[in-house]
Amino acid sequence: RAPAQGYAQTATAYSARVACSCRFVAGRSLDDCAKDKLEGMELVTLVDDVEAKSVTARFPLMADDTAFYREGYGCVLQRWED
Repeated sequence: RAPAQGYAQTATAYSARVACSCRFVAGRSLDDCAKDKLEGMELVTLVDDVEAKSVTARFPLMADDTAFYREGYGCVLQRWED
């Protein structure tokens, strides 16, 4: 389970940050941004929140991460809790 959990966390963190930048910096649609996912990330789903300027990436039953657009910083991941 540990390797799979690590993969899921890495995949969601990466996907949320890249998709947030694609969506709120580049101004592309979320459907278009989903085309940029790397091979092997087919299980990662993306959901955007236009009002919060955020994108959440989810790997079923294992991990989720959210990235927020911050003026002057670009997209940053939500802080992880231990």
